[in-house]
Amino acid sequence: MHSLERKNIVSPHHNGDRVAGPSTKPDTVEVQDPPLSILPLGMIIRSLLITSISSSTTLRTIFIRALLMLAHADNVILNPDRNHFLGFILKKTFYAQFCAGETPAEVRATIARLKSIGFSGVILTYAKEAISNQEETKVVDTYDTGKETTHDIINEIEPWSRSTQETIRLAEAGDYVAVKLTGCGRLAVHNLSRDQEPSPYLSQSMHRIFTLAQQRGVGIIFDAEQDTFQTGIDTWTMIFARTYNTADTATIYGTYQAYRKATPSTISRHLIEAQRNNFTLGVKLVRGAYLGSDPRHCFYDTKAETDICYNAVADSVLRRQWGPFVTGNGTFPNAHLVLATHNAESVRQARVICEAGKAKSEIMIAQLQGMADEVSCELIKSNSGSKSVVLPAYKYLVWGTIGECMKYLLRRAYENQDEIQRTQSGRNAMWVELVRRCKKAVRFDSLGM
Repeated sequence: MHSLERKNIVSPHHNGDRVAGPSTKPDTVEVQDPPLSILPLGMIIRSLLITSISSSTTLRTIFIRALLMLAHADNVILNPDRNHFLGFILKKTFYAQFCAGETPAEVRATIARLKSIGFSGVILTYAKEAISNQEETKVVDTYDTGKETTHDIINEIEPWSRSTQETIRLAEAGDYVAVKLTGCGRLAVHNLSRDQEPSPYLSQSMHRIFTLAQQRGVGIIFDAEQDTFQTGIDTWTMIFARTYNTADTATIYGTYQAYRKATPSTISRHLIEAQRNNFTLGVKLVRGAYLGSDPRHCFYDTKAETDICYNAVADSVLRRQWGPFVTGNGTFPNAHLVLATHNAESVRQARVICEAGKAKSEIMIAQLQGMADEVSCELIKSNSGSKSVVLPAYKYLVWGTIGECMKYLLRRAYENQDEIQRTQSGRNAMWVELVRRCKKAVRFDSLGM
């Protein structure tokens, strides 16, 4: 599952044993369309609009304040699920840019559309959470019992379990489903913050979920969260990886944040455990997303240090070689790598390793829906060329009603604010592509085509 795929390209002009005669026609060089040419025009225009807003300090500030108000609104007028006019505007713009759909039918249509463009699959997750971030903080500070109650089961664990299973059924073999473990409810938040195992009913529910995923050929990714919960999440990751990951395949994937100073030792420890117990370690590697909320001492001092860590960990896992960041002894265990990055250089580095025949781990590369399309499209165009190695390209999709997705949209807005240089680069790329299409249309029209 999720294998590194190889292909042999046979020229469409190959004609068996017949030897072609000399040609009097001059050789011509075919001009390749740019990577963004594979995107529909509507997606180009919408992306240009969103990135233009995100690139403007004034517009970005207004937009984030509006999203912040909508994400925490209690009245009918500001609720996009009840105010249909507001919902319509959001759905056609920001929601359509970053989210997959409100219903199973819409989600399936989005997945089919992405795969028709050239994406190999998706990482799908459900937006609704059992408790809010504010409630998470309150639970960590005040929730003392740690005992599973009927309320926990009926109102939090069961709804989370049903929505996760529904998401798995929306995914196809080779896709992934991402889960936020604090979304399981108050008791999960309590246990994760104290590095305790899942409660009995939650554990049973998780086993049902992961068995379903394994039967359907769908990978499960435990998303990274705030520092308060990450040690507990790492513990839960390995509990279930030992059960559902085999010597050859990974169903359970942990998320490793390269900007955390503890990440090299954490992934080294997990690899040694996989080596000792003979199972494949599922690795989703990200740079990180909680710089604004977690203690500063947890992170590397500079982005350059984070980049070095990210690329070094990716290199070790992909080559299956111990190194200065990923340390161990003996045979490097089997690993499957989800390289989640908007950094084009990290993607190119992975491709160089694969094309040199030095990749020993299975790999796929993922970006968030609506972001870094220039990176995704470059990857897809490279896959369709004459190279021998195909790096599967995936998009991370969130689904749910507009209201349920508002907090996710707010996080994307903050992320665009933090990555202003990359956002401007994306805006410029979309503008260049739109101008190219306009010139092409005018040229064709002038030729009477």
